[in-house]
Amino acid sequence: MKFINLLKKELSELINLQMILGLIVSLGIFMALGGIMNVTIDEAVEKTSNVTLRISDRDDTEFTKAMLEAIKKDGNKIELFTTSGDDYADILSSNSINDIVVIPKGFTEDFNSGKRPQIMTASRMTSAATISNINAGLSNSVTLIEKYLSEKKAETGGLDSKQYDLVKNPIIIAENTVVDDKSAAVSSDKIVGKISIQNMMLPLIVFVLIILTSQMLMSTVANEKTDKTLETLLSAPVSRGSVIGAKMLAAGLIALINAAVYMFGFKIFVGDATSKITDSAGEYVKSNLSVDEALKQLGMELTGMDYFLVGLQLFFTIMICLSVSLILGALVNDTKNTQSMIMPIMMLAVIPYMISMVADVNSLPTVFKYIVYAIPFTHTFSAIPNIMFGNRTLFFLGLGYQIIVFAICMFFALRLFMSDKIFTISLNFGQKTKYKMKKRKASKENKTNS
Repeated sequence: MKFINLLKKELSELINLQMILGLIVSLGIFMALGGIMNVTIDEAVEKTSNVTLRISDRDDTEFTKAMLEAIKKDGNKIELFTTSGDDYADILSSNSINDIVVIPKGFTEDFNSGKRPQIMTASRMTSAATISNINAGLSNSVTLIEKYLSEKKAETGGLDSKQYDLVKNPIIIAENTVVDDKSAAVSSDKIVGKISIQNMMLPLIVFVLIILTSQMLMSTVANEKTDKTLETLLSAPVSRGSVIGAKMLAAGLIALINAAVYMFGFKIFVGDATSKITDSAGEYVKSNLSVDEALKQLGMELTGMDYFLVGLQLFFTIMICLSVSLILGALVNDTKNTQSMIMPIMMLAVIPYMISMVADVNSLPTVFKYIVYAIPFTHTFSAIPNIMFGNRTLFFLGLGYQIIVFAICMFFALRLFMSDKIFTISLNFGQKTKYKMKKRKASKENKTNS
């Protein structure tokens, strides 16, 4: 019963209006970003599906007219413009367009004489964002012109359209992806594109939670030590183990609430972005399966038990952070110093986080791999890839290692809180130095006065 009361006390201190507002604002930001992202992708998809080819035919010959007419017959929309000069900024502005392909004078003459004819393109860049700069009209115009010219060259060489198509695309690629002893008729690029967005979620959530939980509990302990309430609490007729347990359980529950909100918000943010982006596999790449079907066939689809195991590893990651934060929080006498004391935890979290964003830990050289795996947080960052690719032995070894690290950290935290050193121990070297300087200054003043 005493433990429940302690837990209620800790939760009441941690759950406040500031925390609730923070979660609401974070969720609102994720939802707003998700809406913006979906709108942006919708616009990009609209651009690529309803394309108008903007062309200026300065050559104006029977050959170029026939070429444009052939492109139209293939179902493409063409908008013709009359332009002159090389000031392409003025050309785009005066015609209120964002891109144009210019067929210059002498285009037909160069083609007929066996030279490579030149075309000019101009496109307006409005931002550095990749999606915002998708310009399907420009690329389609160039591709279609190249195709028409290639076919004309083939005709002059005695090849009909079918023969030319066979020469240009002599094979049909039926791609297959293999994972362990399973295979699926799908491109590995599609698989990577799909799971890369999914695997962004856990590293981001883990990193945020590590920093959040460490800062939260460290500040709580430091505040109680500064206000002398920790001494009163540890002197109460309740075991110190119950006090520590209540603090850690309360902080762990708050961390899990934050994790749930962040994961839900990130899911909204990502949304169905992957399904909206048009597949660019190409006409001559044959795929029999959707990505979701392929993941299931390859045994890479995460089950409820898989999510439970990932959650279990995330739980022990949080517990390690909390046990270390108890020790670090007890070593400071001022909440301002918690910012510097959290640096060791932050650096240990940054290393595996950055590596997980660009590479697979298992692909690192042996020495570096073992060094990175020695960081307990690494196993949580690589949890989903290890499960998806059947590295369950590595996953469970990592889980066991985390449990051992947690037990060691908790042992030292209990030793510290069970002793009276908790009230006197400090690592505020800066404050000690200032105190010594003041003492020396006072001693010199006394000697001078005497």
